[in-house]
Amino acid sequence: MPVDRLLPPDGLELVQLVADFSRRELLPLAAPAEAAEEFPREVFRRLGELGLLGMPYPEADGGMEQPYEVYLQALEEVAANWMSVAVGVSVHIMTCYPLLAKGTPDQRDRFAPDLLGGRLLGAYALSEAQAGSDITSMTTTARRDGDGYVLRGAKAWISHASHADYYTTFARTGDGRTDISCFLVPADAEGLSFGAPEQKMGLTGSTTAAVYYDDVRVPAVRRIGEEGEGMRIALSALANGRLGIAACATGLAQSALEHAVAYAKERQQFGQRIADFQGMQFLFADMDAAVSTARASYLEAARRRDAGRDFIREAAIAKMVATDAAMKVTTDAVQVLGGYGYTKDFPLERYMREAKVTQIFEGTNQIQKIVIARELLR
Repeated sequence: MPVDRLLPPDGLELVQLVADFSRRELLPLAAPAEAAEEFPREVFRRLGELGLLGMPYPEADGGMEQPYEVYLQALEEVAANWMSVAVGVSVHIMTCYPLLAKGTPDQRDRFAPDLLGGRLLGAYALSEAQAGSDITSMTTTARRDGDGYVLRGAKAWISHASHADYYTTFARTGDGRTDISCFLVPADAEGLSFGAPEQKMGLTGSTTAAVYYDDVRVPAVRRIGEEGEGMRIALSALANGRLGIAACATGLAQSALEHAVAYAKERQQFGQRIADFQGMQFLFADMDAAVSTARASYLEAARRRDAGRDFIREAAIAKMVATDAAMKVTTDAVQVLGGYGYTKDFPLERYMREAKVTQIFEGTNQIQKIVIARELLR
């Protein structure tokens, strides 16, 4: 049951192109790669060639200049087929945001084409072991030294760590709580190293690890924006990233719903399909309503963003609603399959494990409630 998307013909064609590619090229690779915990670097190159990594960015910078509404629905189709890759796309596009939003023309000319074309893969180095939701507690520093900066410290829970080609890094450049700046740190910078991959319950095809900066020298040309502007840049990027995670969670939930419905139509108990039992039909109605509500919430936020309006509150709502829906729908889908749902013979146990972290990263859902309330009471 494909999603009936309300888009203009050109946008619909792009989303369908991504959907077809994802079903044909990504879906067959997902289960074995997740089981082997293999990072699919080549997949991101191919998605860059397809145009997905630059979809929401200007054509002048090498992007496709598509509305966020189109990009997010394309991302949802990726997530429905391989969640780790979809999350990776969302992360990469978030790493590009500081450059495209605050970079100088020379910086964009130098870096953007490779970033948006998939020739370079990014990581977003913001979180630290003691500075997750509280960005102002970060301890990584960037000390001015001649025509550059020297970075020292450590970042935690970094997607693509050790596989990325550059690290959009936020570091303290002053003594004030918000004296934070943004840098594009190349992966081959001397003094940059990585911890062992985290042993996660899900998204095992997406490497997550610590990143260490041991007097890493970065030229001043790789500072994005002004000194002290990093916190504003980071929070703006996170608002966009939350929409990406909302779309990913929606795609995961949609796929879980489709698997559960297909199984219920085939499974016979007491002389009839289990899909014919009213209790099962009510469960499916709740699941479908949760998926549709999740999609509506991220599209509302995306449309506000596309219209140039504030969308901070709507992005927080979308992230919270969509990820809670993904957790509920994947759990219910496992229940529909009964014992089979608990086995690796079907993808639903993996979907359920993957759904959990969506309630945690890009700001926990408890943090989203704080954001929503703060915007309401402003």
